[in-house]
Amino acid sequence: MTEPVFSAARRLALFGTPEPEPVARLLVAGALSCELIDGNLRNIRFGGVEVLRAMSFVVRDKDWGTYAPTLHDLVVEEGEGRFAVRYRAECVGGGGERLVYEGRIVGSPTGLVFEGEAVPEVDFLTNRCGFTILHPVVGLAGAEIEVEHVDGRRVPARLPELIDPAQTLKDMRAITHQVAPGVRATCRMEGDAFEMEDQRNWSDASYKTYVRPLALPWPYVLPAGVPVRQRVTLDIAAEGAVAPPARDEAPVSLRLGAAGGGLPSFGLVITPEEAAATLDARDVLARLAPQTLLFHFDPTAEHGPAALAAFARIAAAHRGECALECVVPCERPLDEEFGDLARQVAVAGLRLDAIAVCPSVDRRSTPPGSVWPSCPPLEAVYAAARRAFPALRLGGGMFSYFTELNRKRPPVPLLDYVTHCTCPIVHDADDRSVMQSLEALPFILRSARAIIGADKPYRIGPSTIGMRQNPYGSRVMPNPERRRMPMAGQDPRQDGLFAAAWMVGYAARLVEAGVESFTGAALTGPFGLMAPSAQGRLRPVFHAARWLAEMGGVPSLAISSGDPARVLALAGERSSGERVVLAANLTPRDQTVVLPFAGTALLLDEASVLGGEAPRAVDIRAGSLTLPPYAVLRLEG
Repeated sequence: MTEPVFSAARRLALFGTPEPEPVARLLVAGALSCELIDGNLRNIRFGGVEVLRAMSFVVRDKDWGTYAPTLHDLVVEEGEGRFAVRYRAECVGGGGERLVYEGRIVGSPTGLVFEGEAVPEVDFLTNRCGFTILHPVVGLAGAEIEVEHVDGRRVPARLPELIDPAQTLKDMRAITHQVAPGVRATCRMEGDAFEMEDQRNWSDASYKTYVRPLALPWPYVLPAGVPVRQRVTLDIAAEGAVAPPARDEAPVSLRLGAAGGGLPSFGLVITPEEAAATLDARDVLARLAPQTLLFHFDPTAEHGPAALAAFARIAAAHRGECALECVVPCERPLDEEFGDLARQVAVAGLRLDAIAVCPSVDRRSTPPGSVWPSCPPLEAVYAAARRAFPALRLGGGMFSYFTELNRKRPPVPLLDYVTHCTCPIVHDADDRSVMQSLEALPFILRSARAIIGADKPYRIGPSTIGMRQNPYGSRVMPNPERRRMPMAGQDPRQDGLFAAAWMVGYAARLVEAGVESFTGAALTGPFGLMAPSAQGRLRPVFHAARWLAEMGGVPSLAISSGDPARVLALAGERSSGERVVLAANLTPRDQTVVLPFAGTALLLDEASVLGGEAPRAVDIRAGSLTLPPYAVLRLEG
């Protein structure tokens, strides 16, 4: 099913930008269907069942940024149970670098073939040029597969249930998996050596097979005039008809279960660059009432006493927890570095309840097989932090993503809590991929718990749609045109209703893992709940954050969704006995939701955004409600 088309005004309310997403063209050959978007294939299904999430010819720059190709001479032919596509694609970078490639796709009722060929006009620097294939994770995690290696060996294997920190499979030529009872799919890759990584590390809901092993040097040069030719073939063998999947238009039922632990507290991150704006908006901060303020402090970015003094002024106006997220330069003796920091904190008069520390070099990615950068042992870093701040809770882990935590696991017993972040636009930034990242969160949470233990306090964030730091390149991608762009520091959807739905869905996923605290936004700036304007306009996501802050620490109630891909919810019970539910529509379509109880309801939707940005009361006496695209419902009773 292709995505609906919205007017420019509706796109602005929903996504924070009038720019439409690329239009998907549905291609059908018998029981096989897929979507053609910008020359690549998405949502490849057989009999309505997802076989592959994507099959793409991708070109990346030296910072792992993905080129947005411009298509020329696109021809699509359909008929007689088949389809064919051909085009020429042009990739142009900000420095004038240019690569042109040709794509050819042929589909039939039993599979498809996708060929790509690039011939550089001049030497071309890249981190990747070639095919990536995404297998979905829901329903496939832990499944048995068959792998054919480049030497011809066929061996049984199993896709990992817990997230693999290294490459899951190497030297691959083909992979076969069961799509449904009686249906098997074989994906064959030719033209280079392929390997698979577990993209759940980055909160992508997929296992990714990609060209060129990461153990080889990167970036690398494609020599001028030397062709790059690759082909991917998908063959489907079906013994009989496939049972149709559940209808996407069926109502989604929310059902309450037993009481559990506390819901995650809600926190904001504050950087020195946004401290003054945050202080100017302290009335909005008081209205939000987050449980935690996380002050980011990085001496390698020339943060110093002035930043700590600004933090102190904000902390004085905040009743909740104050924590310092401190990047450790590790350039001098650790006791000297932490001693200086402790003295600066005391002079600034900054009230702190906790401090999380991470060596600066650990914010950079170290892929499997690479040499780890020089760094003091984490045991020494944590011990020095304890000596300097003996009265504070000590946190550690990674200030980057679960990927890095998975690859460099901390000495957990030395910490009072473990923390890491996620970002949904590391690899893809389209709306569907961002929402599908919520499918990967349960796997991240279970894998993290396997590392840190079931009882260790566990914190997540700052986790926002926009990327605050790029562990894989020299910078986050500038985005002056406010596009949907991978690895961008500014994402336009922070201005739209989309961010509110994503945030609530994210928080709902955290409950089962007993996450202690979720830092989900800033007050101002690119990750802020307020728009960067003189009027201090509240973004729609502010109201979702306020509702999450209201529920922070409240005893949780288990709540199940009949279709978590469409609607996610969390629930709690106050000491007064009142139950509160937050539910989010994660899709661009209306979703009918069967509610777990009657009560009073507020709806944050497109109409409330366009009508003045305040949630509006709605009537739920019928026991169900239609949630408009990306709407958030607050139900109390």
